[in-house]
Amino acid sequence: MFTPLVLALTLLGSGFQTQQTPAINWAACPGDKVGMACADLQVPVDWQKPEGRKITLKLGRLKATGVSEGSVLIAYGGPGAPGIAMTQEYAHWWANLRKRMDIVTWDTRGYGEQFGGLSTGLPCVWTRVPLPEFPADDADFGRLSDTNRGHAETCRNKDPELFANMSSADHARDMEAIRKALGESQLNFYGASYAGIYAQDYARLFPGKVRTMVIDGTISHVGDDWTAEMIETAKLNEKVFARFFDWCVGEGKCPGMPAQWRGLIAKAERSPIPVKSVGIAYTSGDLQALALGLAMRGKDNYPKLAAAIGKAVRGDASGFVPDRGARYPDQTTGVTECTDWPRAANRADLDKALARVRKVAPNAGAANTLLTGTLACIGWPVTVTNPPAPLPKGLPPMLGAGAWRESDTVARVLKQVPGSATIHDDEPGHTLYGFNACARDHIDRYFTDRTLPAESTSC
Repeated sequence: MFTPLVLALTLLGSGFQTQQTPAINWAACPGDKVGMACADLQVPVDWQKPEGRKITLKLGRLKATGVSEGSVLIAYGGPGAPGIAMTQEYAHWWANLRKRMDIVTWDTRGYGEQFGGLSTGLPCVWTRVPLPEFPADDADFGRLSDTNRGHAETCRNKDPELFANMSSADHARDMEAIRKALGESQLNFYGASYAGIYAQDYARLFPGKVRTMVIDGTISHVGDDWTAEMIETAKLNEKVFARFFDWCVGEGKCPGMPAQWRGLIAKAERSPIPVKSVGIAYTSGDLQALALGLAMRGKDNYPKLAAAIGKAVRGDASGFVPDRGARYPDQTTGVTECTDWPRAANRADLDKALARVRKVAPNAGAANTLLTGTLACIGWPVTVTNPPAPLPKGLPPMLGAGAWRESDTVARVLKQVPGSATIHDDEPGHTLYGFNACARDHIDRYFTDRTLPAESTSC
C-alpha cells in the first residue's frame, strides 16, 4: 500500500511540520464526481494486538485548491456515517477551508456496505428496534438482558473480534494511524455529532498530538459520573419543554398545556395511549421522546405538537406518528455505543437513576438521555471498554459549536480545557458547520491560524 517515497514538506503558516513517512497511494474514489482521491490503510482489528489481524480503512481526500498547509481530518458521527460519501455530497461546505488545507475523511471501521461505507464492515444484519421500556421488576430486567443479548449475538457471531473493537477509542486510535500515514506531526480534527466523542477520546489518548480540535453538536464523554451527565441532559430537555409551554401561554394558543401534558403522561404511564391510525399504542416514554423531538425543532413545530397533545388527551395519539415510521422512537444495534457508555448493573441502580432524572425533568422524563439510550445495552456480551473519563491537563485550546441546547453540553466539555471557546446558535438544529456561515468562518480560521473567537460566541 505504501511507496518508499519520503515526504519532507515544511508547512507555511500552519505552525507545524510533516514527519518523514511513506506517502499514501491515492487514486480516484469509486464513482467520484468531485475530484476526491481514495486510499486504503491497514490497521489492527485489535489495537492491543498491533501485530495481529488487520482490517482496511478507506480514506478520502479533497486536495487544497491553493498551497496546502496541512490536512484537516473530518468525521460526521453516526457513529457509522460514511465519511467519503458524505464529503462528496457536501464538498461545498469545505470550499473556503480548502484554499489552505486538504480535507481528509474516512469510513469508520465496522460500518460497511449497509451504511454506505467502504472500510472493512461488520458482516451482520443491523436492525432497528423500539427503545425498550424500563423494567418493572427483576424478572423484567432479566428478560430485557436476554433480549438485548440475543440482538447482540446475532451480530457478534459474524466477527467476534471486530465486534469487540468498535468503541470510540478504537476509532480514535484509527485517527492516530491516519495522522501518521498522512505524515502530519499533529492532528487537526472536526468531529460532528457522535464523532465529537472520537475527538474527546483522541484528546485523552494522544494529548500531545492535538493541534486543533473542533467538536460540533456532540455529547460529553469526559465526565467521571455518568448519572450526573444524564441529569444535565435531562435539565436541558426540560428547558426545551419550558420554551414550548412559554409559547403556549404567550401566544394564548394553549394556556393550559403544562397541566394537560402532565396529565397525558400520567395516563400513559398507567396504560399506553392508542394510535388509531396505525393500530399500535404509545407509552409515556414514547410520547416524551416524540414530543421532545418535535419541540426541539422550534416554533414552527409548536402548533403541531399542541394539536398532537390535544388529540392524544382525547384518546388518539396519531398526531405523534412521525414521517419515518410508527415504531419510532427506536435505535440501531449499539455496537459502538454499548462499549462507550456505562449501563445499570441491576434494576435497583436503574430505578435510582430514573428517579433522579424524573425529579429534575418531570415533563421530559428520561427521554433522549443516556439512561434510556443504554437500556438496550443491558446484557451486552462485550463489557464497557471505553468509559467516559476526564480530559488530561495540557491540551491546547479547543473549539466547540452547537445549536441551542447542544451547545451547552459542548461548553461543559470544553471547561476542562482552559482557553477553549464555544460557538452558540440559539436556533433549533443539529451541528453548525454545514448550516451556519458565521460558525463556519470561525471554525475555518481556527483550523488555519489557530485563532479562537471569544470564549462564548453567538452566531
